[in-house]
Amino acid sequence: MTTFHDALAAGPLVLDGGMSNELEAQGHDLSGTLWSARLLRDDPDAIAAVHRAYFTAGAQVAITASYQATYEGFARLGISRTDTTALLQRSVYLARDAAEAAEAENGGTRWVAASVGPYGAMLADGSEYRGDYGLTVAELTRFHRPRLEALAAAAPDVFAVETIPDLREAEAVLIALDGLGIPAWLSYSIRGTTTSAGQPLTEAFELARGGDAVVATGANCAPAADAAAALDLNTGLPGVVYPNGGGVWNATTRRWVGAQDEIADLAPSWLAAGAALVGGCCRVGPAEIKELADRLTPRAADR
Repeated sequence: MTTFHDALAAGPLVLDGGMSNELEAQGHDLSGTLWSARLLRDDPDAIAAVHRAYFTAGAQVAITASYQATYEGFARLGISRTDTTALLQRSVYLARDAAEAAEAENGGTRWVAASVGPYGAMLADGSEYRGDYGLTVAELTRFHRPRLEALAAAAPDVFAVETIPDLREAEAVLIALDGLGIPAWLSYSIRGTTTSAGQPLTEAFELARGGDAVVATGANCAPAADAAAALDLNTGLPGVVYPNGGGVWNATTRRWVGAQDEIADLAPSWLAAGAALVGGCCRVGPAEIKELADRLTPRAADR
């Protein structure tokens, strides 16, 4: 049986695009603090539809809608720990159902990556792009471990530990991953060739290489133009890159401003820099993923 690690070694694998932009395109209001995670409770069929759209477009890996799903965040809305565990696991089951349907219809293997967002995502104040929350490594480990355990029980193929802004939180997640038996990629939010908190990416990638569970490292939710230079600094692990689709996010109007990037045109430079997992984040939809998958065919077709 082929494992995710095997598929990664044979790469590249095409990731999906942004969950939130597709849900907003369906007409959903994601202005609350739970963002797309709210729909795990309120409209799971909408999340399933997004997963199916990305698989139809050519994605081979679905990233679950659990980025902002946390015990603390759901508790603020009166959702119990038991129900939160069920919602976290639902995120995996929704992606798995879509993956199995895509396999049955088109052949090949599809993979499910359980999204593990940073502590700052739960705060819903943009701090995942700043880092340094004033918490210790031990405190951050205690935050991440229960969610990881709940997601692991739903048997994803891999954890997508994503948009991590600084080394302290990366260290905490590496500790929290220990003993769960699920591989992970560790992807940073970046500014040029540093983490969002300003630490050199060479140190960030070195830390990732020290985690027994980590099978790839790189950057996401970043300007596409910065991706190749960031990946050039990574040695010893396959690269993962899924940047934003261009423009600048206006937090006041809650809209993207500026032109979109051509993700597919930039993908060859990412592959040359060692990327084995390639996709898109905010402002990247099924149309862009289709272009990317078509560009990578036949190397990534139905692997």
